[in-house]
Amino acid sequence: MDLDALTAARRAEWTRLDELSRSRRLTGAEVDELVDRYRAASADLADAKTSAGRSIQGDHISTMLARARLRLTGAPDNVMRQIPRFFALQLPAALYRVRWATLVIALGFLAVATVTALWIAGDPALVATLGSRMELERYAESDFTDYYSENHPAAFAGTVWTNNAWIAVQCVLFGITGFWPIMVMVQNAVGVGTAAAVLLSFDRGDVFLLYIAPHGLLELTSLFVAAAAGLSIFWAWVAPGRRTRGESLASAGRSLATIAIGLVIALAVAGLIEGFVTAQPWPWAVKIGIGAAALGLFLAYMIVVGGRAHRRGETGDLTEYEAGTPTLVAG
Repeated sequence: MDLDALTAARRAEWTRLDELSRSRRLTGAEVDELVDRYRAASADLADAKTSAGRSIQGDHISTMLARARLRLTGAPDNVMRQIPRFFALQLPAALYRVRWATLVIALGFLAVATVTALWIAGDPALVATLGSRMELERYAESDFTDYYSENHPAAFAGTVWTNNAWIAVQCVLFGITGFWPIMVMVQNAVGVGTAAAVLLSFDRGDVFLLYIAPHGLLELTSLFVAAAAGLSIFWAWVAPGRRTRGESLASAGRSLATIAIGLVIALAVAGLIEGFVTAQPWPWAVKIGIGAAALGLFLAYMIVVGGRAHRRGETGDLTEYEAGTPTLVAG
């Protein structure tokens, strides 16, 4: 087939299709005409793809057809139906996809933090580089614990929430770089290990663990998930499989960016625990139990609900109608 000849013969019909699809109001007759021209253009697109594969003319027809299809069927879905689907299917499926990467990052984080803490605490010369003995003793004896109670609980919870949410969003959105999530995790692991080393050097390692555990269980897990999502986006670009890099990256980006929204909520819960629970004069079993329960609910949502959504074919991506028809590949 001569695509130039087809274009010349059908140009007027395609122009009319484009005009109808752009019209704000259509009469009954115009709707019927839009449907007829949509079908005719679909046949033209099929002929063009069959004879020449992908072409400029074919892409032009596809764009017009997409606009016409949206004009005919583009009524937005009820938001009250979108919200349940997001939380019951899309978000847990996206979290489930990164479960193993999350575990690897968590183990790596704990290894770096532990090695840092033991290395610094075991060498008085390294401890001395962190500050004067009077400053370090004050930090270990009071500053570390006072941090959790020196501000109003609501203001403190809001501050740590926004800070951690910003870190999580960065890990997801800048994950395509490959190094950003790793840099953030290593930086935070070294920071945690250094703080632990100071308290260990003054025989207050138990205080460090007790104050970190209530909120840290959910908070750190959320950051691990964020890093896993970011690195998964990077890997989709590095190893796209049979799809083009652009298609693979777009699919992963749409799927895993939903995690950023979910983590904002999870980190809000962790912030509430840090602001309203960690500094309370309650038994440590109660405070740590609250943190463990929050983590347990998050993991159940990620693994149980996410696994169920995954088995239903959910990936966290938009539906085909929302994202467009995917390119078919063999194998």
